[in-house]
Amino acid sequence: MKELSLNILDITENSTRAGATLVELTVDEQPADDRLTITIADNGRGMDVELLAAVCDPFTTTRTTRKIGLGIPLFKEAAESSGGSLSISSEPGVGTTVTAVFGYSHIDRMPLGDMAGTVSTIIQCHEAECDFVYRHVFGRGEFTLDTRELREVMEDVPLSTPEVVFWIKENIEENLRELYGGNKYENN
Repeated sequence: MKELSLNILDITENSTRAGATLVELTVDEQPADDRLTITIADNGRGMDVELLAAVCDPFTTTRTTRKIGLGIPLFKEAAESSGGSLSISSEPGVGTTVTAVFGYSHIDRMPLGDMAGTVSTIIQCHEAECDFVYRHVFGRGEFTLDTRELREVMEDVPLSTPEVVFWIKENIEENLRELYGGNKYENN
């Protein structure tokens, strides 16, 4: 994968396949501390100790459509290649939390990528079965998008309606521009 946003998309897909009704994504950029932390937490099925111990092996997957699962191993490799790390905590019946830490300025850190497109796609594809909270922190500034709040405002209008998806994407882009002080965010 060329961008971290694609890893995020893959990991959140794992969460929805695990029956999560809530996925919380936090992107925490701290350039002053030379650290980027991405956390994806869900309330899905969770993993037992045996699966948790093997989840970083590319030949471990719960999917029946293929025998290889590269999402977690590639995310781990991306973090470690930038001087960071990946940790996973999980409990059956409670959920799973994946935390990846990256060296922010490391030459091998992949760019964050199109977070607005990624988050709006996740919401569009899974709005019927799952709520999402996207929190993005840059230094001391932050913003949060919570589909539970959007549902209250939108009432009976599905979040997957094209106009709503477009608004969500535009809203994220606007908030990211403000967070980065007007700079284009895709390069971060």
